Amino acid sequence: MPITISPVRSKRDLDTFIRLVWPLYKRDPNWVPPVIADRRKLLDRTRNPFYQHAEMELFIARRDGEPVGRIAAIINRNHNEEHGDRLGFFGFFESVNETAVAHPLLAAAESWLAERGMTGMRGPVNPSMNDEAGLLVEGFDDPPNILMTYNPKYYSALIESFGLTGVKDLYAYWLPAGDFITPKLERVQTRVRERDGVTIRTADFKPKSAFQRDIETIRSIYNQAWIPTWGFVKMTDAEFNFAAADLRQIAERDFVIFAEKDGRAVGFALGLPDINQALIDNRGGGMIGAGLRLLLGKKKIKRGRIVILGVLPEFQRRGVDSVLYYEIGTRMVNGHGYVGGEASWILEDNEMMNRAAKLLGGRVYKTYRLYEKTMNKN
Repeated sequence: MPITISPVRSKRDLDTFIRLVWPLYKRDPNWVPPVIADRRKLLDRTRNPFYQHAEMELFIARRDGEPVGRIAAIINRNHNEEHGDRLGFFGFFESVNETAVAHPLLAAAESWLAERGMTGMRGPVNPSMNDEAGLLVEGFDDPPNILMTYNPKYYSALIESFGLTGVKDLYAYWLPAGDFITPKLERVQTRVRERDGVTIRTADFKPKSAFQRDIETIRSIYNQAWIPTWGFVKMTDAEFNFAAADLRQIAERDFVIFAEKDGRAVGFALGLPDINQALIDNRGGGMIGAGLRLLLGKKKIKRGRIVILGVLPEFQRRGVDSVLYYEIGTRMVNGHGYVGGEASWILEDNEMMNRAAKLLGGRVYKTYRLYEKTMNKN
């Protein structure tokens, strides 16, 4: 049967685009079903402020009327301004194990981007590096941690056979509770606290005004700390507030911390409970089911994820990160009884962050890959 590729043009199409993953993954015990309402919100070009500076087209592949694959083509204008690129992105890629499906999808995204003057295509990102990024290429024997991607093993072969090549690997480290607080980390963080007078403060979740002040502090440090990072794009105020409103619903206050010196925040760390341990049983993807499983399954959550850590440039390489890692690790292990946590993601060539993860007794247990292809210049 011939494959047809068509853009999403209606609410019904969007529903098909979102629900297409269920038949692909229904027999995979490690798959965590997405919450459908969350997917709609992420893709909503009126609600999600990412699309204030980005364009996106969604495509569905069908065979004899049945959906068998999907993809998004994305232009992030802020990325191109930041990096001086004419780079497009692809994301939300899903396909049956056939090049006859995957290649037309990738070609549709490539063509759409080329028509708009892009000279390269990178991905997958869903829909940006500040959301979900990378294709899982190693570490398929364990469910994904919160806000991390998951896909079948065969996706890499489909993507590479189209001419996309790996441009950057992203590492996820597993930090077992028994190895997390190493003697070396204990010594380093103690020395930093005593030498520089670094103290730790927990974020304020209430009142709302205090929470907003802390969000603004995190945004300011994040946008300064990550400037030299490959592929990094500053988040706008609206994007940061959009993400913070969602994270506030699932965050543990103990895992949102600031490192301060003389009353000034010089670094922060954000950790999250791995709610995927509860959501993996929400097979229908409904919001009510997700809420009930999170409420009733809280005790089931025994691992966390260190999502973001940032230190102001003038305080980097002075050990402030070790204090943040130590504090968040002891809170997860001793305060909440976690068996371990994930530190992710870390760029393969980020020597400082990889060294810090190893200092915590971590090992790379999952690898995600970003692919890129140069297109003919117009």
